[in-house]
Amino acid sequence: MLLARGISLLIGYICGLFLTGFIIGKIKHVDLTTQGSGNVGTTNTLRILGVPRGALTLLGDMLKGVVAAFVVYFIFRNTPYGETGIALLMEYACFGAVLGHDFPFYMPKKGGKGIATSAALVLVCFPKALPLLILAFILIVYASRYVSLGSISIAALLALEVILFAHLGYLDYYNEYKWEAVVIVVIVAALAIFKHRSNIKRLLNGCENKFSFHPNVKKED
Repeated sequence: MLLARGISLLIGYICGLFLTGFIIGKIKHVDLTTQGSGNVGTTNTLRILGVPRGALTLLGDMLKGVVAAFVVYFIFRNTPYGETGIALLMEYACFGAVLGHDFPFYMPKKGGKGIATSAALVLVCFPKALPLLILAFILIVYASRYVSLGSISIAALLALEVILFAHLGYLDYYNEYKWEAVVIVVIVAALAIFKHRSNIKRLLNGCENKFSFHPNVKKED
């Protein structure tokens, strides 16, 4: 099972290396790492290239986590690990996708912040937590117009939700791996908040960029 965890994590990491926003930007002759926040995730893509390409980035960054999970499922589905063990391995795959997105080896310090890819982990492994997270994100962004504040808030809320679910017995599906699954979620949530540390500083200083649907693009020479 230890080797299976490592394989699942590696598969996820490889899937996570496909930075959707960066690829879309390059197709449009735009280097997102030099514009706006310099991030290749959904928010900066939307800000620089507009809503359709931002939505495509969101979908692509979520899809790589889902793909990683199901690749792992098909590899290990006939093994003696059982449903519980395979579910945990799928979570490791999603975790690996977050790491690949956040820390691509070929673009040091230029990865994303992992919110969309983390959403894939929630969708695949903790769907019960998703409705409240979506609602909280929409309300916070609508009220504040800060996407970063919404992202930071739902990362913290995700960790609290899953810990509560585990305590109340809602994660029985994980059985003996329950708390290991919770630890992975807490790490993912903490990583998302850590990746937003520059946003936190700007929020505290009152100079964070507010959400807008209007693109602001400057093409490469």
